[in-house]
Amino acid sequence: MPLLEVSHLSLSLQTPRGRALAVRDLNFTLERGSTLGLIGESGCGKSLTALALMGLLPGHAQVQGSIRFEGQELTGLAEPALCKLRGNRLAMIFQEPMTALNPVHSIGRQVAEPLRWHQKLGAREARERAVQMLERVGIARAGQRFDDYPHQFSGGQRQRITIAMALACGPDLLIADEPTTALDVSVQQQILNLLQELVAEHSMALLLISHDLGVIGQSAEHLLVMYGGSVVESGMSQALFAYQAHPYTRGLFAAQPRLALPLAPQGRRGHLPTIAGSVPELVDLPAGCRFAGRCAFTEPSCHSLRPEPLTLEWAPQSAPASLGPWIQPHVLHCLRPEAVQSMEVRP
Repeated sequence: MPLLEVSHLSLSLQTPRGRALAVRDLNFTLERGSTLGLIGESGCGKSLTALALMGLLPGHAQVQGSIRFEGQELTGLAEPALCKLRGNRLAMIFQEPMTALNPVHSIGRQVAEPLRWHQKLGAREARERAVQMLERVGIARAGQRFDDYPHQFSGGQRQRITIAMALACGPDLLIADEPTTALDVSVQQQILNLLQELVAEHSMALLLISHDLGVIGQSAEHLLVMYGGSVVESGMSQALFAYQAHPYTRGLFAAQPRLALPLAPQGRRGHLPTIAGSVPELVDLPAGCRFAGRCAFTEPSCHSLRPEPLTLEWAPQSAPASLGPWIQPHVLHCLRPEAVQSMEVRP
């Protein structure tokens, strides 16, 4: 049995223009000891999916589908039962460290709180464990700074403190929403290494949400690419990086900043490629493929026909031979896969 199983999850939100389907028919599983990456533009539904898993959606949100954690249905679960899971077996590193910490409590108290609440540790033992976790995420002189307040720390330090809070009880499932955004490169690598160590040591499952394709490629074995609340492509990370079967996936990879952009015909550096158009509002998304209109392969049918999942059973020629047989199926949601496959992948 998978640790986490999400089946046909759909989320709708109330907007000034009526209800909007923010996440549509999301399906995935997550095993112990594995890392699943979730990528896509801002507003594509990544953080909303994470909040749904934690039971932290706004009151006006409507949820359909199933979220099962070790066989226990979380959708519709009473708040007291969810409170026993949150911070203990389910934990989340929130995206914005400047607002994730309570400004009127010391950082030590906030890291020790889940230890005292869920594991019933005494004040001294909880303090010792909290100091150890703060040191492990890179807070210097953690013992001396235990009673300091959030405003006495930089943004990067606050991010590390929120990570320590999430990891304090050794959760079975950790949801990390942009966990390295506010960190410099050296600390970012330390945090990624720490997360990977904990996944291996404790068979923890990790759902990693990030805009940084480098972070995702380094840390996740399997990827989901989301656009407009729908998954457009999913598969093994190596295969997805190598082939990029969906046009939106190719747009994301092409838009990565590079140290040296290609030269324009006049000898000047070319512009960074962008995806045409802009993300439409949730209430204006096409009824069919949600990427219709921004995609270079759009046909009239793309606006009305919803793409059915297509499992790619062949190994693409552009994928490295080291991939061997694909462990996970590579699934594409596109009405014109042949047209996309005819275009060369940007190296």
